[in-house]
Amino acid sequence: MKPTDTSNPDYFHKVVDCQWACPAHTNVPEYIRLIAQGRYTDAYLLNRESNVFPGILGRVCDRPCEPACRRGRVEDKPVAICRLKRVAADLSDEVRDRLPQRPAGGNGKRIALVGAGCASLTVANDLLPLGYDVVIYEKLAETGGLMRSNIPRFRLPPAILDDEIDAIVDMGAELRLNSPVESMAALLDEGYDAIFVGSGAPQGKNLELPGRYDTDRIHIGIAWLESVAFDHIDSIGEKVLIIGGGNTAMDCCRSSLRLGGKDVRVMARKPRHLLKASDWELEDAEEERVEIMLNHSPEEFIVEDGKLVGMKFAKVEWHDDGSGRLKSTTIDEVVLPCDDVILAIGQENAFPWIERDLGLEFDQWDVPVVDPATFQSTREGVFFGGDSAFGPKNIIWAVEHGHQAAISIHKHCQGESMTERLPQTMNLSSTKMSIHEWSYSNDFDPAARRLMPHVDLKERFENLDIEVELGFTAEQTITEVERCLNCDIQTVFKAGLCIECDACIDICPVDCLTITHNGEEADLRSRLTAPAENLDQELYVSDGLPQTGRVMVKDENLCVHCGLCAERCPTAAWDMQKSELIIPYATDEAACPTKRKAG
Repeated sequence: MKPTDTSNPDYFHKVVDCQWACPAHTNVPEYIRLIAQGRYTDAYLLNRESNVFPGILGRVCDRPCEPACRRGRVEDKPVAICRLKRVAADLSDEVRDRLPQRPAGGNGKRIALVGAGCASLTVANDLLPLGYDVVIYEKLAETGGLMRSNIPRFRLPPAILDDEIDAIVDMGAELRLNSPVESMAALLDEGYDAIFVGSGAPQGKNLELPGRYDTDRIHIGIAWLESVAFDHIDSIGEKVLIIGGGNTAMDCCRSSLRLGGKDVRVMARKPRHLLKASDWELEDAEEERVEIMLNHSPEEFIVEDGKLVGMKFAKVEWHDDGSGRLKSTTIDEVVLPCDDVILAIGQENAFPWIERDLGLEFDQWDVPVVDPATFQSTREGVFFGGDSAFGPKNIIWAVEHGHQAAISIHKHCQGESMTERLPQTMNLSSTKMSIHEWSYSNDFDPAARRLMPHVDLKERFENLDIEVELGFTAEQTITEVERCLNCDIQTVFKAGLCIECDACIDICPVDCLTITHNGEEADLRSRLTAPAENLDQELYVSDGLPQTGRVMVKDENLCVHCGLCAERCPTAAWDMQKSELIIPYATDEAACPTKRKAG
């Protein structure tokens, strides 16, 4: 194998699996260390650079970082990354005086943002400090988009939403509430220098089955949640069936319990491991005694004399059809009584307000064709992001879309090429403080993941506004931060200093180091101290060592970044160095313009 090029930011970045998995590449290990030091405000602001909404995402993020967490390779449970983000948000001081503001003079460019959700707000956050006039159009009477209308208040309190959204709007945006955009053509005629559409995927999918339109007790999930959020609905029948197996279904079933539901069931077509709902969402629903019935395919709404009385399902088994695809076989039928049915089987984009003769191309699913790198549509100057661009994902993806779209909008307005962007770069700095001391806590803590304390079951059903999760206590926080393996503190090796004494290999607690003759990757992986079986994780391979020409090989999959190799090494061939990924945003692009004209 060729020596590993550690000057490429991607190598060390991929070692920091949590940050690599986060769409916005939040610097997880660093903010956890700041929390460990009691620097909550600094941790909040570091979070805010990339994810913009630490308090919101500390409660409702889909947590792609946690399945990737390297702690999961040591034990069953990853570090509670998301919940530690909430700790920083809850304990942070006021940060408004440390946030940028729009310059008084402005730069003369006007940007329209459609929707006051997470994608549009991120664009505003990034463009306002550059002097852009930002006008946000929101059809509802409040900001937040689907964050407010579809995430129940018992998961995300309105005060948290208001605080973090207002911090952006107060930078100098013009907010127009109760102002639905009903015509893209009319918006274009307003003369904006660019338009960003962050209107989400606001249309819930229907279920066309017999009896669907014979009663008014069948509800579309996201529309029903919106009605609950704005107090248009305050009750539901005692027997409720939720159709679907995603996170929206979990929000619907838990909301139903708080509105009078007594017998609430989630009906899912697939087995549990194929459900789209996050594991923790399923667990929270089951904690509240929701029954999740798997392998039930809906067939008919049963309506008698105009009243919904039940629903018929086919009980199915799933098997491989021989081509790798799952196919179901009906083994029985069952009828379940119900007073209400809520359809939570997905959501999709809806653009009835965009005329089809404006140069905006739509694909076969009636979704705008959007460049995945620049987020510009086929109409110059019109950009999309979040769910409106590529269909339903989650908040953190929408935030990243907003960051990238803001860069494109800035470059478009300045006449620069949108594809010529600053690269991600990396800083490496030694953490050595003395021969055997580092500037981070490198002792491995065997503690198990802390459990999030919840409000008592009886108390939480008293009203919709009681937040179920209480947040970590100080003691829990102290323990949980120590579970982080500091994966951004890299083991940096200098082959020329190695005397092949094997001291590092002898002391390594996880057998991740091997000195051996080089070879093809498959062969080399099989000859290591511990076979490197995770092919998704790259090996570190050094230059030839000066004594024998062999190579130092490190299995990044096993390393726990304890630093014992560097402490033991008599020649300082090993060092523990912090890698910091430098991510360019619109402000960085403005400071280093390419001056290359678009087109």
